[in-house]
Amino acid sequence: MPGIIQLGPLVIASDRLLALALIMAFLFGFDRIAARFGLQARTGGLALAGGIVAARLAYVLAHYDAFAQDWASVLAIWEGGFSGPAGFLGAAAIIAWRVRHRVALLRSLAMLGALAALWFAGSSLLSPAPRPMPDLPQMVHLEGRPFDPSALEGQPYVMNLWATWCPPCRRELPMLAQEAARTDVPILLVSQGEDAGTVQAYLERQGISGEAVLLDDASGLSLVVGSTALPTTVFVDARGRIVETQFGQLSRAALADGLARIMD
Repeated sequence: MPGIIQLGPLVIASDRLLALALIMAFLFGFDRIAARFGLQARTGGLALAGGIVAARLAYVLAHYDAFAQDWASVLAIWEGGFSGPAGFLGAAAIIAWRVRHRVALLRSLAMLGALAALWFAGSSLLSPAPRPMPDLPQMVHLEGRPFDPSALEGQPYVMNLWATWCPPCRRELPMLAQEAARTDVPILLVSQGEDAGTVQAYLERQGISGEAVLLDDASGLSLVVGSTALPTTVFVDARGRIVETQFGQLSRAALADGLARIMD
């Protein structure tokens, strides 16, 4: 599946793996500079922490309306949602504040700039190009009525692949059902490999509407989109192309970003 790296049973989003590699490179590189010029090594950790906070804060402010509906989600950093430019600027500001040695400062900022360039180039390369959405498998509505794929032709839509046994699916499902009920873009919540009784019982226990839920008891959608893990959210534009695929728990802000892309 584009956008992820699978190591046996472990599935990691490729952009997050790149971010982790660059964080480790920054800490190692700053540690070498600190040892060479007699700087406090903890400055690297402070710059990293400051950069992460700045990146998260900038993202939250840019998606104020989404986070205002659930301020606790600001702390859910495992869902992603960071501003790269703000993060690098935040880290640079702390380095400039803490490092007084001119040569060490220049080397530190040059290293940070090189890592920033690698991040923007790498994340662009790792972002898959739009591709045609394959023919959809046979699916049914929760009450058993067959789903007609032709109803989606010529308009953007979102498909979320989930299951009742999947913890991150259960966490994002209430938000997705709520957004599906009020957006003009169809958001379809496609249960993978479970029968109507199991899904219906779960939705009733949780007080979640099943209006946007579809049943795919053969997990055919996972096969056609190449999903290797749940949850997976696929954003399809009006031309029938998959323009973005998000792996893992989806935040309200990330959903808004994806919707904006397919509505352009």
